Amino acid sequence: MFDLRAHKFAQILVDHSTKIKPGDRVAVTATTVAEPLLRSLYALILTRGGYPHLLVDLPGQDELLYANAKDEQLDFIPVFHKIAFEEFDVLIKVRSETNTRALTNVDGARLARRQRGLAPLLEAQMVRGAQKSLRWMSTQYPTNAYAMEADMGFEEYQDFFFRACHADENTSDPVGYWQGVEREQAKIVSHIEGHDKVVLHGPNVDLTLSIKGRTFRNASGQQNLPDGEIYTGPVEDSANGWVRYTYPAMYQGRLVEGIELTFEKGRVVKATATKNEDYLLRMLDTDAGSRYLGEFAIGTNFEINRFTRNILFDEKIGGSFHTAVGAGYPETGSKNKSVIHWDMICDMRENAEITVDGEVFYRNGQFVI
Repeated sequence: MFDLRAHKFAQILVDHSTKIKPGDRVAVTATTVAEPLLRSLYALILTRGGYPHLLVDLPGQDELLYANAKDEQLDFIPVFHKIAFEEFDVLIKVRSETNTRALTNVDGARLARRQRGLAPLLEAQMVRGAQKSLRWMSTQYPTNAYAMEADMGFEEYQDFFFRACHADENTSDPVGYWQGVEREQAKIVSHIEGHDKVVLHGPNVDLTLSIKGRTFRNASGQQNLPDGEIYTGPVEDSANGWVRYTYPAMYQGRLVEGIELTFEKGRVVKATATKNEDYLLRMLDTDAGSRYLGEFAIGTNFEINRFTRNILFDEKIGGSFHTAVGAGYPETGSKNKSVIHWDMICDMRENAEITVDGEVFYRNGQFVI
């Protein structure tokens, strides 16, 4: 059955995000739940002259893995995924979970072991993305699980999802829309790039960091959908101060609330949480880079006007900023390496501002340029 919104969504992924051209080898990862999108993607990739490879999982496959795998199987990298990440031209990753809490009770040590085992895939994605030998996109497809996390009905959530992606019935030219976002955000990037000291101040943050020599990315539908942010990798030893993240942070199915981090010379020296603090501390101790920032970003998508317990959406909330502990994106100039990349979000819409080299750049959720 033809699904107009899924087709528009696929158009953005194929013609704007990854710009598929004749001869491209394209890997698409998803579960069978995303079949309407997979059908449109498969047809469009063929139409554009590419070679689609569908790497499709069963719903709940990760739960089966952790319940049955031995340690050496957790260390194993799936062969076809390894080929796709290391050799293909395009990678489209579509998350379509049917139970976002499926891994809640899995031993944290087993989760961390699997993360370490798959680390070469993440590294290949980031390195090849920076080298422009891999065009990758990470997105989702609406499921009942995501709707429940967002405290919405499924139909309501689908409307919210496709509207945030501008693949809804009211967007006549979804590719043209994201091209427009790209042009507007380029103006914002030009005002902050090339500077040094960033100061974030408000009721939930008093933090300084350096962006000297770093490149800002204009996130406008190229590597995420929904999208809408500008981001960079801060200088690794530059963060000083504290931040109290106003939204809960989800990672590997675990919800951690009330996170507050204190930084000295770039490193998290104190970390507390009101819920699941032990999990937070365990993740921060994953490896040498997991207590340093790999990302600093400002969200710009005001269609995402509520918290959904879904980082792909929540990190784009208009009027917020977020930082990520762990791996940085090499294309920003970040040198931080880790097997984790965990985004944490803070609202900046009231009594808050960001200055760049002493000049106000952002105030109460709006850019001042």
